[in-house]
Amino acid sequence: MKWPAMGQPPRMREFEYCLQVPANRLGYQVYSPAQLKGIQEIITLLVFAVFSITYLGAAIKWNHVAGFALIVVAAFLIFMD
Repeated sequence: MKWPAMGQPPRMREFEYCLQVPANRLGYQVYSPAQLKGIQEIITLLVFAVFSITYLGAAIKWNHVAGFALIVVAAFLIFMD
């Protein structure tokens, strides 16, 4: 059964939230908030690209790859301390 974002069962949202809070607290001990956000964006883009290709059947074009590459460069610069 497909659930729209707002119509997710409450337990599913609670489970996701229970994973996010400890991950952010543990991650903050090692990474800065900017670095955590960079990691989040890279993971989100990778999941989005795989989902778009496999489930939606959308083609990833050169401009998408270029945009993703620039975000990866931005993440690399954030980690340069």
